[in-house]
Amino acid sequence: AVLMALRVVAKWTGKEYVVDNVEPTMTVLELKQELEVLTEVLVMRQKLLMKGKVLQDGAALGEALGVEQGEVKIMMMGSLEKDLAAVLQPPPEEDVINDLGDDQEVEDLSNRSENLNKVARRIQGYKVTVLNEPRAGKKLLVLDIDYTLFDHRTPAEKPEELARPYLHEFLTRAYQHYDIVIWSATNMKWVELKMQELGVLGHGDYKIAFMLCSRAMISVVTPKELGYGGRVWVVEPH
Repeated sequence: AVLMALRVVAKWTGKEYVVDNVEPTMTVLELKQELEVLTEVLVMRQKLLMKGKVLQDGAALGEALGVEQGEVKIMMMGSLEKDLAAVLQPPPEEDVINDLGDDQEVEDLSNRSENLNKVARRIQGYKVTVLNEPRAGKKLLVLDIDYTLFDHRTPAEKPEELARPYLHEFLTRAYQHYDIVIWSATNMKWVELKMQELGVLGHGDYKIAFMLCSRAMISVVTPKELGYGGRVWVVEPH
């Protein structure tokens, strides 16, 4: 029997990339090689998904996609090397106020008029982009990226190797009880790149409500350390 060709449409960064004349016997790895030519994303950086399921490199496309002819749409995840360089670099060191040791000092800081004014201005000026609407009855779990989800000081070279062990299993279990927010004291572009490379955004077993960056924080000065510049995360009251 003659096998008809497939037309694979891969969506990546909001654009669609078409690979025509794909044989059902062609492997996922071979498809990635075709997509590398179109997108310049290296094969080793690509992750292909269909309906939330990751396509394995050695699988035949006809079997992996469940079709042997016609058009089929998939999602591609991965970053260009020039963008990835920013992800693999440690984030800029941020001075963070130590709010674990002296409750009285923290209370004094939170009640200062200048800090309350900063919080009010930041709430008005900072826009939260909601990725998935909060669910009724779920509490909010806010997770810092560095050292919680992503260990950038290991000798690993690939983003997936920097992920904490059982990262996705943890987030899947947490999502059953909480709406999840990702936060980092860095810029939003860096946050988005890291979450894309780790496969957190668009995962089929859990969803991220929204993400926050350093712009959701205010600077404070503690008298205890003579002008030490700290940052406090601003939480919108509603």
